[in-house]
Amino acid sequence: MTRTKRGYATRRRRTKVRSFVSSFQGAHARLARTMSQQEIRALDSAHRDRDRKKRDFRRLWITRINAVIRERGISYTYSRFIHDLYKRQLFLNRKILAQIAISNKNCIYMISNEIVSNEIVKKVDWKESAGII
Repeated sequence: MTRTKRGYATRRRRTKVRSFVSSFQGAHARLARTMSQQEIRALDSAHRDRDRKKRDFRRLWITRINAVIRERGISYTYSRFIHDLYKRQLFLNRKILAQIAISNKNCIYMISNEIVSNEIVKKVDWKESAGII
């Protein structure tokens, strides 16, 4: 059986890894074993943090909306605001609501006032139609 030399394939693989980790510091960019370990670690972190970034932005948008809503009314909160939006079938996502909250607070106030005023009217109409009042 002929002798197999594995240098070429190994060198190609390590060159590919080296181009990925070229910006790393110290042994992480020079030694073959630590290069491959750091590549795995970097790719794993990138995969994990793509999901985490979505979570973090959603938390940020909710915080911004809640801050603007609570400025206006003491008892009116984010969760009640979103619930009322869904009941009225106004499907605005949190990203758009947060942008509106930052750029134009009056628009958020108008939306919330419209929802609250319609809720009060509906409660009064229900009591009158039931003959309670």
